[in-house]
Amino acid sequence: MSDIIQLLPDSVANQIAAGEVIQRPASVLKELVENAVDAEAKTIQVIVVDAGRTCLQVIDDGKGMSETDARLSFERHATSKIRQADDLFALHTMGFRGEALASIAAVAQVELTTRLATDEIGTRLVLSGSKVMSQEPVACPVGSNFKVENLFFNVPARRKFLKSNATELNNILTAFERIALVYPDVSFLLMSNGTEMFNLRASNLRQRIVDIFGKRLNQDLLPVEVKTMVSNITGFVGKPESARKKGAHQYFFVNGRYMRHPYFHKAVQSAFERLVPTGEQVPYFLYFDVPAEDIDVNIHPTKTEIKFENEQAIWQILQAAVKEALGKFNDITAIDFDTEGKPDIPVFDPNRKDAEAPHVNLDPQYNPFTSGATRQTAPPRQWERLYEGLKQQAAPPTESWLDLDSPAKQTDVGVEQHFQPQENIGVEQRFQPQSGMGLTLHYQYKGRYIMTAVKSGLMVVDQHRAHLRILYEEYIRRKDGHRGNTQKILFPEMVQFAPSDSIIFEKVLPEMELLGFELTALGGGSYAINGIPAGLDGLNPVKLVQDMMASAKEDTNPITSNLNESLALCLARSAAIPYGQVLSNDEMDNLVNQLFACQNVNYTPDGKTILTILPQQDIDNRF
Repeated sequence: MSDIIQLLPDSVANQIAAGEVIQRPASVLKELVENAVDAEAKTIQVIVVDAGRTCLQVIDDGKGMSETDARLSFERHATSKIRQADDLFALHTMGFRGEALASIAAVAQVELTTRLATDEIGTRLVLSGSKVMSQEPVACPVGSNFKVENLFFNVPARRKFLKSNATELNNILTAFERIALVYPDVSFLLMSNGTEMFNLRASNLRQRIVDIFGKRLNQDLLPVEVKTMVSNITGFVGKPESARKKGAHQYFFVNGRYMRHPYFHKAVQSAFERLVPTGEQVPYFLYFDVPAEDIDVNIHPTKTEIKFENEQAIWQILQAAVKEALGKFNDITAIDFDTEGKPDIPVFDPNRKDAEAPHVNLDPQYNPFTSGATRQTAPPRQWERLYEGLKQQAAPPTESWLDLDSPAKQTDVGVEQHFQPQENIGVEQRFQPQSGMGLTLHYQYKGRYIMTAVKSGLMVVDQHRAHLRILYEEYIRRKDGHRGNTQKILFPEMVQFAPSDSIIFEKVLPEMELLGFELTALGGGSYAINGIPAGLDGLNPVKLVQDMMASAKEDTNPITSNLNESLALCLARSAAIPYGQVLSNDEMDNLVNQLFACQNVNYTPDGKTILTILPQQDIDNRF
């Protein structure tokens, strides 16, 4: 039998490795910018064309490379970061595998121009699909200039499955933000199709966060700082009032490297327990300084999954640090005692043997029996005339279907016969009150459920979900009919988005305008909210727009109809009747009737049950 195992060619091996390391244009940016940071660059420029499909260029003023290093850097497992296996447990650089440049060169056309500070002339190297096309000396500034063109030109299947330009550019901005947040002392510039997206000057950490995510976030940041033998934790957490259901900026960094860690996320959330509503999250930017030998980053090529040796100890330190920040810096409403006209409470003095008696001001000439000193007047005569015509008319008691003593409830024909049979609840069925009976009587249970008797038993309706279904279908009809009703705001509010969010918001804005929003672009990712859909009185316009943008950001499906449904669902959630709101019988009757006019009365748009029926037989069996 002949041998069938053989070594793969380097070009094939590089493409296989590129499948793990280079997944999209954002992966190229991450690897090249991290290399620039490792080269001790102080200014890094990123130029993107067509979301990285056509060209992605990274220019830095770092150390640069010699002619030999430039050629060797594109070989697999060639790196200047480590020398032996033990170095993996004491990493102080972003990269260390030596696979990034080889993987990029395997699936793109790469041009590198670089020069050392000690050399008078630099090197220009051109590669295409791992093949060196040319290498020549060239005049260039100190540092490196990587130009990556036609990504995945030799892997058409991979290029075909790239997302839209807006999605890929958003991924590029996200990767860029994660690196820029770690190195505030480095200046960053990002250009996309000739438009400046970021221009971040070197500054401190707080200023870098504000430059990326907007000035409004500055007032919500609370500093966190703790130093222990296990780990040093610094950074910022948001105030409780900055919490939101979706779209909160949450970042963990360890030794200058971005990471995802659900376990530590729970530690932060537990510190805000009972301070923020259930389901809402606060922003945080937390940086861990841990001994390199106590963590393992060599788990996945993206290096976002990191293992800690002392996870439980760090969890407790993190929770305590966040709680301390909340206790020291959070604004707490103080009790304002009104001391005007109140007696002064003397301070206790242990050295003082006698205490002065309180002074009482009195009038020694006052005589209550003299006619001029009388304080009260006699009651008016014939006082009954004051109350003429104000006789109370006793209103007839309202009949309740829970009144067990009423004779009408003890007959076979009870309130349950006010409606038609509801064994199979469908769209075509409606509540039909018995003629002459008036409005249907309902009962609200704990401000959450509406209970109504039907022929088949007892129907229980979730008031919030019922109203959500009603509003959702109403917003869909408005959008389809292009007749969104706008309610003007007396004083326009301003909402600001980070550049990564602005790209998505520009795509969502036309759909929001169909729902009734009126927004004006102010530049720099800021928008003025001039109007909101009618019927949203009492809601915060800024938070409403932010929640809708966050919902659209989570909806990765490019189909427009899905985006419309996501926006309508988010708007309905915000405007629906909250749990705990007391409703009158007329309001409950109107809500139930509107529910049964909907296309789907059983489930909310996200699949939650709206109503259920307790069969009459089950109720009888309990007695």
